Amino acid sequence: MRKTVYYMLAMMIAIILLPLLIVRGCGSKNVKKPDSEKDLSIKVYMHQTRTVEEMDFEEYLKGVVAAEMPASFETEALKAQAVAARTYAYGRLKKIYLPKNDTHMGADICTDPTHCQAWISKEAAMKKWGIFSSLKNWNKISKAVNETRGILIAYKGAIVNPVFHSNSGGRTENAEDVWGGGGVPYLRSVQSYGEELYSGFETVAEIPCKEFVSKLKAQYPDIILSEQNLKSQIKILDYTEGERVKNIKVGNITIKGTDFRKALSLKSANFKIEEGSKDMIKITTKGNGHGVGMSQWGANYLAKNGGTFEEILKYYYKGIEIFNIEEGQTARK
Repeated sequence: MRKTVYYMLAMMIAIILLPLLIVRGCGSKNVKKPDSEKDLSIKVYMHQTRTVEEMDFEEYLKGVVAAEMPASFETEALKAQAVAARTYAYGRLKKIYLPKNDTHMGADICTDPTHCQAWISKEAAMKKWGIFSSLKNWNKISKAVNETRGILIAYKGAIVNPVFHSNSGGRTENAEDVWGGGGVPYLRSVQSYGEELYSGFETVAEIPCKEFVSKLKAQYPDIILSEQNLKSQIKILDYTEGERVKNIKVGNITIKGTDFRKALSLKSANFKIEEGSKDMIKITTKGNGHGVGMSQWGANYLAKNGGTFEEILKYYYKGIEIFNIEEGQTARK
């Protein structure tokens, strides 16, 4: 009888407990969940160290906002920056917008602000802000990114290329006046208010005539230009809708305002040229950056006056739709 009971107990263990142990041993902890828009990562080319790092997409955005916009700006402006930066990065992650050459070394995006978006690590940002402001600033930027999580910008259902800049000098540019082509419908020139609040709104520099001539000759070997009576050899021919120099004649050649800006490392193409002191040429520049898309200082001014991040984005990017990809929302106007 006792042997029969032991036998029955052994059978119960074999039939009931062993399968449970096997199932537990084959649990889901090693099963990789399928990729979703909520678990995006992005490969970033660190242009200073020439290395590629893979980061969580939303955490990467915090570093972009921290590098691109002062943490002292209004929260709604920071949110607008977060959405613009997210859309810009998403367009590159999904290969909608690609560089002409493999300048990213196989990565999706780079940290060079002259080519893509600026980026700074949390540690470097907090060190820059100092012990008294670092935690407050990082939490503020994290809040702006977290509260806009998944939100992107589209135009007629397609992800946009939402370029932005520091300060327009009072009016933004049409995309074609900076980069040529047939124009982009959502990147149109608009009045941008509050730009003069930027401490570097107007920059006045005197450049030695000799240096001015040498820099232009380095870019344009066929130029005929003398250091003597230099101002008389320079004439601005026309302006863009954004009030920047469109074409300028220097000596015997005509140069695009954007190319002239690049040759002399000016802050923007919104400039005027005057006689300087002896053997000098005086250049006064307004604004900072290419001037296309959202002005960061203009965005902050709108936020200070009650504008939401959606209103800011719709002001600077004409005819756009805003949607949340994580919530499955369709684009809304």
